[in-house]
Amino acid sequence: MSIEINFELSDADLAHFRSMMNATIEKSHGLSDDEIISKAKELVNNMEKSSLPEFVRTRMMSLAALIDAVQDEEWQMPEDEKREIMLSLAYFSEPEDIVPDNVPVLGYIDDAIMIELVLQELSLDLSAYRQFCGFRATEEARRGDAAKVDRESWLAGTRSQIRSSMRRNRSTTKKSRFFSRIM
Repeated sequence: MSIEINFELSDADLAHFRSMMNATIEKSHGLSDDEIISKAKELVNNMEKSSLPEFVRTRMMSLAALIDAVQDEEWQMPEDEKREIMLSLAYFSEPEDIVPDNVPVLGYIDDAIMIELVLQELSLDLSAYRQFCGFRATEEARRGDAAKVDRESWLAGTRSQIRSSMRRNRSTTKKSRFFSRIM
């Protein structure tokens, strides 16, 4: 028999997590992008090996997608967007967090909360990347071996269109971007 537990984080709780993110970002200035990505991947791999609650598992998959987006050369992420994602991934390179990861069931709950905060800020970026991946997979299946011919040409138009749409959506949400305030 399973049990479902719901909880709500207050503005003060969220402020605490954001201050932790700020502190981690400050500490991470000496790390290279490769080190940050490597440590974030290590966390994802460790999480995949663990028995995780669904809340954590779904967020872990989104963290993995953010890592993929930064590394996907065909996505050609602009530097400002890459910087925001790298700042968010920096938190996951910090070995010390609120709940030690080796605590059964609860060890990754603080990481999942932080991933959720990151996703609130980067949801449009992640959605755009997933849309691009979907287009690319569909075109590769449709074109078969011909997908390699003039590949950059057929990717460029859609990539540009998806990014334009993402930026329009971002400007209409008028959401205060967390990472733009701390960069």
